[in-house]
Amino acid sequence: MQLFIMRHGQAQIHGNSDAQRPLTEQGKLEACLMAKWLQQNQAELEHVYVSPYLRAQQTCDAVLAQLDASPIKHTLNMITPEGSAQEFHDYLDGVCSVEKMNNILVVSHMPLVSFLVEELTIEQNAPIFQTAAIAHIDYDLKRMKGQLVQLIAPDDIC
Repeated sequence: MQLFIMRHGQAQIHGNSDAQRPLTEQGKLEACLMAKWLQQNQAELEHVYVSPYLRAQQTCDAVLAQLDASPIKHTLNMITPEGSAQEFHDYLDGVCSVEKMNNILVVSHMPLVSFLVEELTIEQNAPIFQTAAIAHIDYDLKRMKGQLVQLIAPDDIC
């Protein structure tokens, strides 16, 4: 299974609350750029898991608007900035034991995206994500761990 872990695009510094901070114009452009990267790499997404926070939702919507496929979007309260990587790992393995999936995108926040890569990979490194960066993990459902294939950010493809 191919798993793509994405940090939301650049967000405004202020909002009514942290959960309500919207993307900047730069953040929207970053999300669109990374959507094109996903398409160029044949990431035909089937499911997208996204944080309920506005900036993550906007990033997800910008990505989905650029894709040819129409993956199923799931909003999960467990993948907010303070979420538990272990809890999501357990959830993912549970879902995948019931339903066969090939390509999944997760849109969340720092520091959780770093902790997810650490939790879900054999290497157990927690990389720092630039805004809208994507970690591509080749996930082995039998081992319940994956191999980090690539970490790519908008700056890498501009």
